[in-house]
Amino acid sequence: MFKILLDISGACDNNLNMFKGNSKHIKSEQTREEILDSALELFRQHGFDATTMRDIAVKAGVALGAAYYYFASKDAIVQAYYEKVQQEHTARLRQMKMDGLSLRQRLAAVFYSKLDILENDRKLLGAIFRYSGEPAHPLSCLGPGTRVVREQSMQVIADAVTPEALPADLQQLLTLGLWALQMGVLIYFIYDDSPQQQRTRRLVDGALEITTFLLRLARFPLLGFARKKVLALLDEAGLLPQLNHALEAQS
Repeated sequence: MFKILLDISGACDNNLNMFKGNSKHIKSEQTREEILDSALELFRQHGFDATTMRDIAVKAGVALGAAYYYFASKDAIVQAYYEKVQQEHTARLRQMKMDGLSLRQRLAAVFYSKLDILENDRKLLGAIFRYSGEPAHPLSCLGPGTRVVREQSMQVIADAVTPEALPADLQQLLTLGLWALQMGVLIYFIYDDSPQQQRTRRLVDGALEITTFLLRLARFPLLGFARKKVLALLDEAGLLPQLNHALEAQS
């Protein structure tokens, strides 16, 4: 009987320790999220450069050391912002009913939902996109520090393209081309001062119309050789490995 009581007591202790561990993890995630949200709010209000880690800690109601514990720098906060935007983009598209939609409609959903998520962050994007010209910088949109987010972004586009059952080489070209188009649209979006950035949305409409038209031409078997030549150039430029990794993750 005494042994049974000890076993029961030990099991209770283990369950209690597990509960405490989960509780600490949840609280830690909440604190991290509060710091991230506070930082983004300050970046939007005062700008990225004008905001300090001390400002962020005060806004979040934590000690400065705690802010640095979760985020080593403002760059680390922006990296978390990239990840948060991509997660939200992926989640929104999964909630949409894509069955029965045309390719153009699916791609419009991809582009428009991204613009909707970023509509209040044009000032912030303008501040951090300047690092695109510094390949080694962790926030460079083509650098190694953003590789995972870049692959996830390509995968979102690949998901929209896949129902077309295109030849593999054409799917690669279309996915990479649309991702590049999306990046160009975001740069234009930063400069667009039209109401609700309507010029950007019209640009998206026109670009997708042209894309779907050109896709009909690109399907012709006689253009298979040209597609392979383009893919070889992209591979030599080092752009295909990341795209292929995204497509492999998709499958």
